[in-house]
Amino acid sequence: MTNGGTLPVPWLTVTDRLPLFPLSSALFPGLVLPLNVFEERYRALVGDLTALPEDAPRRFGVVAIKRGQEISPTGQDGLDAGPLAGLGDDPMEALYGYGCVADAAGIAERDGGGYELVATGIQRFRLVSVDASGPYLTAEVEDVPDEAGQGAGALVTEVVRTFTAYQKRLAGARERSLSGQEFPDDPTVLSYLVAAAVIAGTDQKQQLLEATDAAARLTAELRLLRRETSIMDKLPSLPAVDLTQQPICAN
Repeated sequence: MTNGGTLPVPWLTVTDRLPLFPLSSALFPGLVLPLNVFEERYRALVGDLTALPEDAPRRFGVVAIKRGQEISPTGQDGLDAGPLAGLGDDPMEALYGYGCVADAAGIAERDGGGYELVATGIQRFRLVSVDASGPYLTAEVEDVPDEAGQGAGALVTEVVRTFTAYQKRLAGARERSLSGQEFPDDPTVLSYLVAAAVIAGTDQKQQLLEATDAAARLTAELRLLRRETSIMDKLPSLPAVDLTQQPICAN
């Protein structure tokens, strides 16, 4: 994540249509997501992205799954599982209502099929409708602009202090390795960095993604960080955790 703030996305109109990639967790703007793609439906999605002109953006929507599973039993074998496999009959009920546009880079095709790629979160969106008539889901989406909100700047110092204490408590013996860590000054960028790094369930992460503005997100994060730090203070030492490492999502 950079310190330059969240930029507008001129290509995303009030309503636009995107290929949709449901995952078990939320993606935040500015964060990097490695993907290991092997299910037929998502191989088709990435194949269509690679077929675009070289100078065209390779973008798709990432949305967290509310009810269902990320990988279907059939899809584990690379077979055609259908666009709704693991999600039931109604994708609008199976998926959360807000997601994040992702920009794909470094797409590499593997021997025997499938792809490895790295996607970067760009901009939040709201789901308007989902189409399951093709080999993979597509969605009509609305751009959700990012705003700082009243008092966001004043929250930055306290969030950084509390988040640093949270990191140190998690890191345990590696506490010294966290000293001197730099954080972005932009409230929106900081709010997404903390949202991605904090250890929380999908529902809590989704609430942070859907916050009305950075001030509301930072306020919610302060409550969450203080609560979690208080709980950890009452528990035995925890093993070191690398908060900056993002897991590779296999569909």
